[in-house]
Amino acid sequence: MAGYYFEDFEPGKVFDHEVRRTVTEADNMMFSCMTMNTQPLHIDAEFSKDSIYGQQIVNSMFTLALVVGIQVTELTLGTTLGNLGMTDVSFPRPTFHGDTIHARTTILEKRISKSRNDSGIVIFCHEGFNQKDELVATVKRTALMSVRPVAESEVS
Repeated sequence: MAGYYFEDFEPGKVFDHEVRRTVTEADNMMFSCMTMNTQPLHIDAEFSKDSIYGQQIVNSMFTLALVVGIQVTELTLGTTLGNLGMTDVSFPRPTFHGDTIHARTTILEKRISKSRNDSGIVIFCHEGFNQKDELVATVKRTALMSVRPVAESEVS
């Protein structure tokens, strides 16, 4: 698998992800419509002109999904068994159309599963930043991660 196994994660380790993603108006509109979020700040340019932002803002759930998603190819592709929870979600600044988001992941904690012998629990802190390096999103994510499979030659 491309992703890290439970054993590969060490608390305190920081990953600055190289993948960046520029958010478009189409991204925001499609995500808002797909999730039935009819908040005018996301889908109505005229309404948004008179808001405190003076323009449309990107759906915060899209920003959150993007920040968590950016790390997948590098860290957890094929080795995540499931998300167990997300806490401490915050959006210190809005994301706007045209912002380019990059992310950082810090490993907070890990422990072997008490109920499964094929997995462990890792707590990640994902942070998203815009092109000005301003923090736009943060989340603490708890995930069930695969342990490294025992090679067949080790079993015999």
